[in-house]
Amino acid sequence: MNRMLTVIGLMSGTSLDGVDAAVIRTDGERVAEFGPDLSLPYPAALRQRARKILDEAATLSPDSPELMAVEHEITRYHIDAVQQLQALVPDVDLIGFHGQTILHAPDRHHTWQIGDAQQLSRATGLAVIHDFRSADVAAGGEGAPLVPWFHAALLQDAPKPVAVLNIGGVANITLVDADGTIHACDTGPGNALLDDWALRHTGTACDVDGKLAATGTVNQTIVEDLLAAPYFARPAPKSLDRQTFAAALDRVSGCTPADGAATLAAFTVEAIRRTPLPTRPARWYVCGGGRHNPILMHAMQAALGAPVEPVDRLGWNGDALEAQCFGFLAARSVHGLPISAPTITGGPDNLSGGRLTCAGLMPVPAWIRKTGAA
Repeated sequence: MNRMLTVIGLMSGTSLDGVDAAVIRTDGERVAEFGPDLSLPYPAALRQRARKILDEAATLSPDSPELMAVEHEITRYHIDAVQQLQALVPDVDLIGFHGQTILHAPDRHHTWQIGDAQQLSRATGLAVIHDFRSADVAAGGEGAPLVPWFHAALLQDAPKPVAVLNIGGVANITLVDADGTIHACDTGPGNALLDDWALRHTGTACDVDGKLAATGTVNQTIVEDLLAAPYFARPAPKSLDRQTFAAALDRVSGCTPADGAATLAAFTVEAIRRTPLPTRPARWYVCGGGRHNPILMHAMQAALGAPVEPVDRLGWNGDALEAQCFGFLAARSVHGLPISAPTITGGPDNLSGGRLTCAGLMPVPAWIRKTGAA
C-alpha cells in the first residue's frame, strides 16, 4: 500500500483568473481527507499580460523577457498561495504544480505550461511535482484532460454511467461507464469565448450570472457553422488549446452584445451535446466556473436528456476541484501510478507522468527516495 501524503495542489486555468490551491490527503488512489483551500485572483494587469502571452505563444521564444517576467509573477502568486496554506497545515509533504498553460498542441507533440518549479520548491521548502502533460504528449497522447482519474476516484460509489463535466476556459468530460471504464475528452469551448466577449463589450471579465446571454437570441446558423469545424468530427479522446476557437469571436462580431453572448453559450452547450461517447450518462455533474452560469446550466438540462447538477450536490467543492486534482495526481506521480490512459488521453498505454524537483530540500526526504521518484 502506498504512503498517504498531505499534498497542496495548485491550478491556474485557461480562464486566467488566478491561482486555486487546495490541501488533500491521498495516496493517489484513495482520498482520505480534504483540507483547506483558497483562491488568489490575479490583478487585471497580470491577466492582460498573461493573455497577451497566450495570444503570442505559438511564435514566442522561451527566453522572451516578457514571458520570463510573467512566469516569475505567476510563480510568486503560487508561492503566496502555498505559504498561506502551510500556515494552516504545517506538515505538508508535496506540491502538485500544474502551472499556466500558454500553448497546447498535441498534434505537434507539444504542450507548454509556464511556472518555475524550482523557485516554488526553494521558497516553500517542499518537493514539487510539475510538468504533468509532457510525457503523455511525447508518447502520442493528447496530454489532456488529466482530471478523470480524480473524478473516477471520487465517483467509486456513485451509480453509473455518470459524467463529470468541467466547464473552465475549455470544457472537458469524464464518463465513468457501468463497468468502471473511464472515457474522457475536451468537448469544445467552455467559458473562454464568453469571457472574452463579455470583456470586450462590458469591461467585465465574464458574463456574470449569464445576464448578458439571457437577454439575447441565439443565431443558430452561426452555431452550426462553428460546429462544422474539423475538431467536432474527430473521435475521442481529443483535446484543445484555449485559442482553438478564437475565430468564433469574429464570426459573432456582427451580433449585438447580448445575441453574441447567447450564441457563444449555445455553441458551448451544443458541442457538449454532440460529444461522441460510448454510453450516454444517466446523470451529469458540472464543475468549474460554468456551473455558476444559469444560462449554461439551464441549456444543458434541456439538451442532455438527463439530470444536470453542480458537483456541489455530491458534497464536492466545485471551485477547488481542479486544485485538489493536481494534488491527487502529484501523489500518483510520486508513487509511479498512471496519470493518463488510452481512453482518457489517447496515449498508447497507462502512463505515469510529472517531474519532481526538490530544489528546496537538502537532503531529499527518505520517503521520496524510497518511491524511486528522486
